[in-house]
Amino acid sequence: MKYDFDKIINRRNTNSLKWDVGDNELPMWVADMDFPVAEPIMAAIQKKLQVGALGYSIIPAAWNEAYMSWWRTRHNFLIQPEWLVFTTGVLPAISSAVRKLTTPAEKVLIQTPVYNNFFNSIINNGRQVVECPLQYDGRNYSMDFEQLKEGLSDPQVSLMILCNPQNPSGHLWSSYELFKVGELCAKHNVTVIADEIHCDLTDPGKDYVPFASVSDVCRDISITCMAPTKTFNIAGVNSAAVMVPNEFLRHKMWRQLNTDEVAEPNIIAMEATIAAFNQGEEWLDQLREYIYENKRICREFLQEKIPEIYLVPSEATYLLWLDCSKFCDNSVELMEYIRRDSGLYLSEGAEFGQAGIQFLRMNIACPKAVLLDGLARLEKSINSYITSK
Repeated sequence: MKYDFDKIINRRNTNSLKWDVGDNELPMWVADMDFPVAEPIMAAIQKKLQVGALGYSIIPAAWNEAYMSWWRTRHNFLIQPEWLVFTTGVLPAISSAVRKLTTPAEKVLIQTPVYNNFFNSIINNGRQVVECPLQYDGRNYSMDFEQLKEGLSDPQVSLMILCNPQNPSGHLWSSYELFKVGELCAKHNVTVIADEIHCDLTDPGKDYVPFASVSDVCRDISITCMAPTKTFNIAGVNSAAVMVPNEFLRHKMWRQLNTDEVAEPNIIAMEATIAAFNQGEEWLDQLREYIYENKRICREFLQEKIPEIYLVPSEATYLLWLDCSKFCDNSVELMEYIRRDSGLYLSEGAEFGQAGIQFLRMNIACPKAVLLDGLARLEKSINSYITSK
């Protein structure tokens, strides 16, 4: 089946978080794709709704089997069925882990720039954020192991949240890098939460490495958060899992997820998840090719039309990390200017930590016609912004 990713869906006035914007505005901020959901997923949801009753759901063995089969065939990683615990989302799971595995005022380490809601999960639960900036040489990102070692050596740091693949840069961590993280965390008795929600959105020919697959150490000290929601554009379904091989950690997570009442599925979560992993492969492979082409269009457009912006090379996700340091010291100001000037709505890099203060994040998971509109708006606003300085 050939899927049509050029089709434009009108999401205005549909209570969409992304599209709750002005008539002249174009949202390219939150990580939410503007593509039609794969037909097997829609068919499974419709079949469930046709039953006519919307009561409580159970978690069938087919749910565990769908995760196990997907990770075995796509990522060469064998998951045992008992390792999986359902949860309504990756962020609820991270917040539950923070509450269960740390005490108030303890510290949680994150490598910045990184997904902004990590900060919320830590701070809102009365813990302290330890920012361990990634190394950026003006071209690419890498881990600063000396700084990581220093951060983990603080006895108040008891938890690390790892973003794999990395959001917002789209960097894929190597087995060696993940191995080093595991060794350092184990040495300092730090548990790792691996947020791997973007793991299937790699460029064609590129593979992500599951943190828990790297070594026995990484497996035993980690809680992996995974979901079909980003991959298959079903974020509103609220369906995710934590994969925890260590029995002691798994019991803690199971207990806390149930205490927080985020361990029960909604009416379509099971059907959507099972259909996605069992029947969504063809759709996903075509999607990855489409996003890869969108990345090429953006790279060539920026090089030709807005050379002042450097596009950090990305191997995963549909989020582009734009280095605006040649002309901008404050991405909040720049984002707001662009939105006022052309209606293009991007994410300011500052929300991803101090290391992102001169960056913007752009979501390119949209039809090419929409992407070209967004790039034209960006060109107009950047030229105007630079001239105004």
